[in-house]
Amino acid sequence: MRTQFIRTLTELAASDERIWLINGDLGYSVLEAFRDKFPARYVNAGVAEQNMTGVSAGLALAGKIPVTYSIANFPTFRCLEQVRNDVGYHNLSVKIVSVGGGYAYGSAGYTHHAVEDIAVMRAIPNMVVLAPGDPMETDLATKAMMAHAGPCYLRLGKAGEPAVHKTPPAFAIGKGITIREGSDVVLISTGGMLVTTLAAADLLASRGKSVGVVSMPTIQPVDVALIERVARTAKLLATVEEHGPGGLGTGVGEAVLRLSARPQFHAFRLEGPPVSMAGSQVTLRSRHGLTPEGIATESERRLKP
Repeated sequence: MRTQFIRTLTELAASDERIWLINGDLGYSVLEAFRDKFPARYVNAGVAEQNMTGVSAGLALAGKIPVTYSIANFPTFRCLEQVRNDVGYHNLSVKIVSVGGGYAYGSAGYTHHAVEDIAVMRAIPNMVVLAPGDPMETDLATKAMMAHAGPCYLRLGKAGEPAVHKTPPAFAIGKGITIREGSDVVLISTGGMLVTTLAAADLLASRGKSVGVVSMPTIQPVDVALIERVARTAKLLATVEEHGPGGLGTGVGEAVLRLSARPQFHAFRLEGPPVSMAGSQVTLRSRHGLTPEGIATESERRLKP
């Protein structure tokens, strides 16, 4: 995803001189394509994320479109006051891009586990929150983010995420993408959980269930109309995310609560206290049941009368 992001951003910057990239002393082997083409619009702010955000706010006030980039916890939590007061409150066109959402940096331990970032960024005034599911969605989300007049948070995986879409789907901020229709279970995925969600849907289908799959690359604002449509026919509506409370499950759950006739609802997410161990992303996900088998088995259990 991060490779596709920088490729798309570099293409956009070639035709829009307002685009700047400010990075928090990382991205080596990833950001050089932008740096080498547009050295006057590339700034390494160092390990100084508060300053990085403040500088970006100033650039936005001067008519530029700055993009900040760092490992997910650092352009969000470390400079939250600046994000809230300088960017969100003033509705500035600063684009905050994080790499390594969820447990992508699992071996680095909890300091690098981005498992609350969506909840925090959803609460920032005027903030659009995007979490694409594959490289093609990343390309479309980057283009939509840069065209949006206001602050955006783009949450990416790390590298090597497989492609899901064979052709570009219709994409707009605030809209989900229906991949499969189904009436027993509808699984709504965001971010890097899309491949796992599709594998869980395949397992459920092999066990005789009618399974729908929706990719929800926009978490704020969430696609309420799509949620209402699939909820009218599904017996079980479930969200899948590599994040704790306050993320996609909370946003979809709030929409479901407003319905007069509601299906069963469940949020597959990170539950309980933070995982104290370091480990691979696969290992840490499995501790929370975020595997195809875990999602399929729990969905079946909830479908039983």
